[in-house]
Amino acid sequence: MNKMIKNALILMAITLVAGLGLGVVYEITKAPIKTAQEKAKQEAYKSVLPDAAEFTAYADFDAAKAADILNEAGLDSDIINEVAEAKDSSGETIGYVVTVTSKEGYGGDIQISTGIDSTGTVKGVSILSISETAGLGMQAAESKFTDQFKDKQVDQFAYTKSGASADNEIDALSGATITTNAFTNNVNAALTYYAEVLSEGGSN
Repeated sequence: MNKMIKNALILMAITLVAGLGLGVVYEITKAPIKTAQEKAKQEAYKSVLPDAAEFTAYADFDAAKAADILNEAGLDSDIINEVAEAKDSSGETIGYVVTVTSKEGYGGDIQISTGIDSTGTVKGVSILSISETAGLGMQAAESKFTDQFKDKQVDQFAYTKSGASADNEIDALSGATITTNAFTNNVNAALTYYAEVLSEGGSN
């Protein structure tokens, strides 16, 4: 019995020390990790709205309202995570970056930041997270695909398998229709939110 108690106490002590150690490591690494994540986010923002001098969180962002807007538009598999306001060196707002997570990916969630300038033109898209099938869905991360959205002023995008012939059309990825659909809807979610809330004619 005494041996069992002794072993239990030893195990408890080891668990306690390990727990404290993990807590210390977490506290030490928490700030650097947060800094690295913020840096990566800012770089993504800059890549989709390169004319901006700074990006700040859009103060009036309402996640519940955003969800309602997407649901009404039939984009209920997409979630708007955050919105950043892009400003030039004089402090004037020149556009927004809308970050959206799509739940429709073949291999999991797809998170994309879409830069939209004050004219409603998509200036670029940057993938923050994607885990699609190598050689198929992962082709979505290549510029050949993502550049199709760049510098387009459209209400919504649509994908086609027969060759894009209009500004709003995107050539689908061969053998990866699910990924193409998820990606296109993700960008459309950003455009929908922009039109409803952020544009001059929106309800902001």
